Amino acid sequence: MTEATGVAEILRRYGRTAALCLPDGWRSPAFGAFIQPLRYKNKMYLGGVNTRIGFNSEGYYLYLGPPEHDLNQLGRAATIECGSESYTVDRAETVYCGDTPSHVWAIIRSIVD
Repeated sequence: MTEATGVAEILRRYGRTAALCLPDGWRSPAFGAFIQPLRYKNKMYLGGVNTRIGFNSEGYYLYLGPPEHDLNQLGRAATIECGSESYTVDRAETVYCGDTPSHVWAIIRSIVD
């Protein structure tokens, strides 16, 4: 088993069930991904949104997902749905093991209505 195959297996087995969605209604098949809150706080993550019921700070998260779901190719309109939560992609990069894509690393932000 290669390292890239090992990462794919870990995501599939232990990741949360997620799907990518586009505004035109397209939805990817479900896949496993890790979505973890970013615990490092600096000025970059202090923004928020005023809602009808008050101020809601936007949550930033680290995303690790399979390379088959390349967030860069889908563009900024793509969202990630995981359970009842939705996220937009702020930045994404493909991580390689040698010449083989291992996984996609991204900073994502929760969507606040």
